[in-house]
Amino acid sequence: MDLSREIAAKVEQSFANQAMMTTFGARLTRLAHGMVEIEAPILEQCTQQHGFGHAALTFGLGDSAAGYAALSVMPPEAEVLTSEMKIHLLSPAHGDLLRATGKVVKPGRRLVIVQAEVHAISGDLTTQIALMTGTMVPVFPK
Repeated sequence: MDLSREIAAKVEQSFANQAMMTTFGARLTRLAHGMVEIEAPILEQCTQQHGFGHAALTFGLGDSAAGYAALSVMPPEAEVLTSEMKIHLLSPAHGDLLRATGKVVKPGRRLVIVQAEVHAISGDLTTQIALMTGTMVPVFPK
């Protein structure tokens, strides 16, 4: 199924409004029906005490990628909120940038089940550093 221009524009505008993603230097790099990819450099201000990307950076990117994947399958009038998100940190975030890929596992009217994988990229080396699963809920503004 193709993503409508209306939904694509909505996701892009919502992403542009996220101050935290701007702080991370994040970019929306792929957008399709039920799938979103976000990349961000591992900035010095986003590292932890050992010099790796902080888990908060990993979580933020994965949560946003999964949330926007969910938004891409919701009705045009809906917004999205995370209900719950679980993260498995698999490896340190070491590299030049992180890439989070969010996918819809099961769309629903009241709940959308999502998954995100986060990879650290260093030159030609790509390492999966996190696996996330969660539930997103549509919100209908009044």
